[in-house]
Amino acid sequence: MKIHNAFRVGLVGTLGVGAGLLILFSIASLSTILTYVGAALFLALGLDPAVGWLERRGLPRWAAILIVIAGVTVVLAALLLAVVPIIVDQVGQLVDALPGLVARFGNTAEFLDTLQEEFPLLDVQAVYDSVSAAVLDFVSNPDKLSDIAGGVWQVAFAIGSGVFAAVIVVILTLYFTASLGSMKRGLYELVPATRRGRFADLTEQITQSVGRYVMGQITLGAINGMASFIFLSVINAPFPAVLAFLAFTLSLIPLVGTLSGSVIIVLVCLLPGIGSPLTALVAAIYYLVYMQVEAYLLSPRIMNRAVRVPAALVVVAALAGGTLLGILGALIAIPVAAALLLITKQVVIPYQNTR
Repeated sequence: MKIHNAFRVGLVGTLGVGAGLLILFSIASLSTILTYVGAALFLALGLDPAVGWLERRGLPRWAAILIVIAGVTVVLAALLLAVVPIIVDQVGQLVDALPGLVARFGNTAEFLDTLQEEFPLLDVQAVYDSVSAAVLDFVSNPDKLSDIAGGVWQVAFAIGSGVFAAVIVVILTLYFTASLGSMKRGLYELVPATRRGRFADLTEQITQSVGRYVMGQITLGAINGMASFIFLSVINAPFPAVLAFLAFTLSLIPLVGTLSGSVIIVLVCLLPGIGSPLTALVAAIYYLVYMQVEAYLLSPRIMNRAVRVPAALVVVAALAGGTLLGILGALIAIPVAAALLLITKQVVIPYQNTR
C-alpha cells in the first residue's frame, strides 16, 4: 500500500493514540465513582425482583418501589435495634474487662505460666523473649513510630471514606431503583428495531439473574448469622452478637467470606482471658461442619435458582473479580459470569450453528 501523505497518517495515528490514552486515564481517574455506580446498580438490580413481584400483583411501579424501600428500611432498622444494643453492651463488657486483662498481662510471670499451661507444647518463654526484643527494636526506632502515626491517620481516613461511600451508594441505589425501568427502555432504544426484542429478552434474563443472586447471597448470610448467634450463645463464646454480625457481614462475600469469618471467630474464642482452647476447638468443629452444609446443601438449593454456573467457573470468576476490583469484583463476578454464559448459549452458539 502506497502512503501518499505520511505526515497526515502519522498525525491521525498520534491523535488516535492520544485519544485512547485520554479515555483510559479518565476511566482510571473515575474508578472510585464507577465503583460507587456499579455497587448501587448491583443493589438496585437486587431489589428489582421484589418490585416486579408487587407490580404483577397490580400495584403501580411507584407504589411498589416505595413499599420495597420502606420494607428494606424497616428490616435494617429492626436489625440495628436488635443487634446494636447487644453489641454496645458486649463492647462495654470488653472495655470493662480490659483493665483486668492489662493487669494480668502486666504480671509477666503469671501471664507466661497461664500461656504455658494452655499451650504445653509451645516454648512460651522463648516466644516471649523474641517478641519483646522485636517490640523494643521497633519502639526505639523513631522512623517506625512515625509510620505508626501515619498508619493511624490512614485508618481514620479510610473509615471516613467508607462512611461517605456507603451514603453515596445508598442514595444512588434509591435513584437507580426508581428509574431502572426507564434506564432499560433507553438502553433498548439504542439497539436496532430488528434486534430489539431479542436484546430486551436477554437483558431481562440477566437482570433477573443478578437480582436473584443478590437475594440468595443475603439469605445465605442471614442463615450463617442467625446460626452463629445461637451456637455461640449456647457454648458461651465471648461476644456472640458481635461475632454473629461479623459472620453475617463476611458471608456476603462469595467463596472466601464464610471461611474468613469462621477463622476470625475461632481466633477470638482462643484469646486468653475471654475464651479458651476448648471453646475455640468446638467453634472450629462447628464451622467446619457448617461450611460443608453450606457448600453442599444450602448454597446449591438457593443459588441454583438464581444463577446456573458450573462450580469451576464460579471459582475462576470470583478469583478474577476479586483481583480486578476487590470485594466488589468478587460480588459481581458470579452474575457477570452467568450473563456471559447466557449470552454464549443463546446468541453465540446458535449463530455458529447457522453458519
